[in-house]
Amino acid sequence: MTRPIRSLLAAAIGLALAGTATAATQLTVYTAVESDDLQKYAERFNEAYPDIEIRWVRDSTGVITARLLAEKDNPQADVIWGLAATSLLLLDGEGMLEPYAPAGLEHLDPKFVDAAYTRDGEDPAWVGMDAWVAAICYNTVEGERMGVPQPTSWEDLTRPEFQGHVIMPNPNSSGTGYLDVASWMQLWGEEQGWNYMDRLHDNISRYTHSGSAPCSLAATGETVVGVSFAFRGARLKSQGAPIELVFPDEGLGWDMEAAAIVAGTDKREAAETLLDWAISREANELYNEGYAVVAYPGVAQPIENYPEDIVERMIDADFQWAAVNRERILDEWQRRYDGKSESR
Repeated sequence: MTRPIRSLLAAAIGLALAGTATAATQLTVYTAVESDDLQKYAERFNEAYPDIEIRWVRDSTGVITARLLAEKDNPQADVIWGLAATSLLLLDGEGMLEPYAPAGLEHLDPKFVDAAYTRDGEDPAWVGMDAWVAAICYNTVEGERMGVPQPTSWEDLTRPEFQGHVIMPNPNSSGTGYLDVASWMQLWGEEQGWNYMDRLHDNISRYTHSGSAPCSLAATGETVVGVSFAFRGARLKSQGAPIELVFPDEGLGWDMEAAAIVAGTDKREAAETLLDWAISREANELYNEGYAVVAYPGVAQPIENYPEDIVERMIDADFQWAAVNRERILDEWQRRYDGKSESR
């Protein structure tokens, strides 16, 4: 873990944004939000609350989750903003989150709020921000040159012509990778899910530690197919990359970015201010610049290169199941497939 920790510290230093030289409160916020969005979110928050200085610690979902668990007995973060709901459910199960009902919570779509609130009326341990959805990025130029057809389904990726032309994220480090694995098991059951991944593994050239990397690599022609998420592919296509987004016929796995207060923080008032802003209409309008599905009903506008029926294509995800079984599934995945993972 030495190298990832160095990476996290470097990211924290690089992303530390001074609210003011005399900021009244400094919050340490752990996040897995994509780097190109984090700066935008941070600037908008600091415009509204210049007296709160945020020290950002950013890395991929798996690394941030592992760090939070490692710090369980000595928490270093005050707030988590932009981490997979499956990770927050895991942390909540460890008693690491402080329940809080942000101002305006009643306006959110109930599926973006901790079930304890909608079921029992308790303050939620976490609140959702937006949903990111699985997709395949296919390089049309390289696909034609190499004789690799555009896939239409997850099953297509196991066909012989895709051998060596598929890159996907490692679920131990990437939230996108884990949503893929968990959704395949929910689509087909665990036995068939492992069978599918065994066959897919034969065609994988490597597993990355970033959920956006496979699509970026497809966009530059370093691979024909990148298993990634829709937002990254839509953005790259809009920028002129020769890729098509494929939304597999069997259904789309998804997870939501969510926010929570870390139990034990001594910056409770500032942490609540950040949570209030994180679920506001203003914040959701900002999330909608990259994500087609957000927590605040009526905010989402169509996103270029997304299908209009994206919500209907999303599977009925069981986040609780994915959280409870996470460690077991990741251990088995690593045992079977980690040999093709890129070095850290």
